[in-house]
Amino acid sequence: MNLARFAATLALAVSAAAPLSALAQSNVPVTQPVISVTASTTAPLANDRMLAWLRIEVDNADPVAAANEVNTKMGKALARAKAVKGVDATTTSYTSYQVSERNQPSKWRVSQTLSLEGSDFGALSALVTKIQGEDGLVLSGMSFSVSTAARRAAEDALTQQAIKAWQARAQAAAQGFGAASWRPGHVTVQAGDTMVRPLPMMRAAAGAMAAAAPVAAEAGTSDITVTVSGEAILEPPRAR
Repeated sequence: MNLARFAATLALAVSAAAPLSALAQSNVPVTQPVISVTASTTAPLANDRMLAWLRIEVDNADPVAAANEVNTKMGKALARAKAVKGVDATTTSYTSYQVSERNQPSKWRVSQTLSLEGSDFGALSALVTKIQGEDGLVLSGMSFSVSTAARRAAEDALTQQAIKAWQARAQAAAQGFGAASWRPGHVTVQAGDTMVRPLPMMRAAAGAMAAAAPVAAEAGTSDITVTVSGEAILEPPRAR
């Protein structure tokens, strides 16, 4: 092959290779920046469920006598509670064990708890007062919560607000990074209670617990929160 023909062949090879090289470069995947965005929406919701625990505890040297007294008093309290419309009554935490104290004869301690739940705070408070005064049980504690139906309705409304807030934040972040546009990636939606305010309270006149003074309840509100977290995938500006 003479020199001129060799030069022509080389020139042809170079000119054919150039487009292939450019094509290979164009097929290199472009990594798109991804940012994590979080937005939350919170609203107070009135507590509409009340839960009260009442306890009966009896000490006796005879375990059968102690158990009979607990069973009798709990039976009366349970019957009274079931007669009140809208109150759910259940018995829990039945315990029986022997107690030994120094220089004291051994005795048996039997106890049981009555759980009362309802949405009529006035009726439930009056029931607790009667059970304390007439059936011999003692109020151990009270708590308040949001019913499932009310919580679900609130969460549905807050979810839409949280999604819009998340989209607005993603849009602002995309603009801040100079992106032409953005699209959502993996996104999660979570809901739950964040706190209760004010704290549930039980009030009675001074020194009146033994006399079963009327129980007053302040339910307060629960903060229902919906949080949206996820990826915003940024689209780079188009080359001009």
